[in-house]
Amino acid sequence: MTSAVTDVLIMGCGDIGERVAVLERAAGRRVAGLARSETSARRLRAAGIQPITADLDMPASLRNLPARGALIYYFAPPPGKGVTDLRMETFVSMLDASRLPTRVVLISTTGVYGDCRGEWVTEDRPPNPQADRARRRLAAETVLRRWSETSGVPIVILRVPGIYGRGYLPEKRLRDGEPVLREEESPFSNRIHADDLARACFIAGHHANPGTLYNVSDGHPTTMTDFFYRVADALGIPRPPAITLEQARRQLGEGMLSYLAESKRIDNRRLREELGVELMYPDLAAGLPSCFDRCG
Repeated sequence: MTSAVTDVLIMGCGDIGERVAVLERAAGRRVAGLARSETSARRLRAAGIQPITADLDMPASLRNLPARGALIYYFAPPPGKGVTDLRMETFVSMLDASRLPTRVVLISTTGVYGDCRGEWVTEDRPPNPQADRARRRLAAETVLRRWSETSGVPIVILRVPGIYGRGYLPEKRLRDGEPVLREEESPFSNRIHADDLARACFIAGHHANPGTLYNVSDGHPTTMTDFFYRVADALGIPRPPAITLEQARRQLGEGMLSYLAESKRIDNRRLREELGVELMYPDLAAGLPSCFDRCG
């Protein structure tokens, strides 16, 4: 691995990581990001991010991780199977007393709350994950919390719903005419614009109270069907056909059905009132136009 000294280290430096890096570099900080391949390394260099060649699935590659004194954003997803997060376990095992970071900001998911039957959900609601992907995220939270208690390094956990923005829209699905659940049977879903998520991460990295948990959502839930309809309208293409829940169980994939099995409305007051995040895109009406111009 290339040795480095950095102010900010991004684990899982994809699109959101690059957006956060823009904010950090504008503040005058040196930013490094994990790169699993030379292709990823070239992408990071082009974005002004120093690539660190390492792989969370290969513990030996993390031996020289430049973590000491750095602010770490942990955006790496868990493995695709199981109910634990071995990548997070590997990550914290590498952070011995000689190279502790100043803070770790973790992106998790609002999926850890499970099905809340359309109720409003605050950070005080006990987690109740019902899908393995959410169980893995909760496992990552738990591992990081325990490490923080032992190491004394402060952490901040951000629970995030669906992300939208340029490059995140379900355009192919809509152009392929795949059906959606009819509006009256569609559960509540929540989302956050990619730019607002990046700003929330940045503010959490520098201003959040240690150990705090934040829901990072725009606070204006609609249904998944409404979202697909609005995107189709914005693209100027026909709305997808609507089917009943009974038909959906026969026609839609397991992944989509697992999302449709949960309904919740995410409360974001702590994000706005305690962390002080002023959302640029507080609802879809404000955010969708940005997905089709150079700023989205």
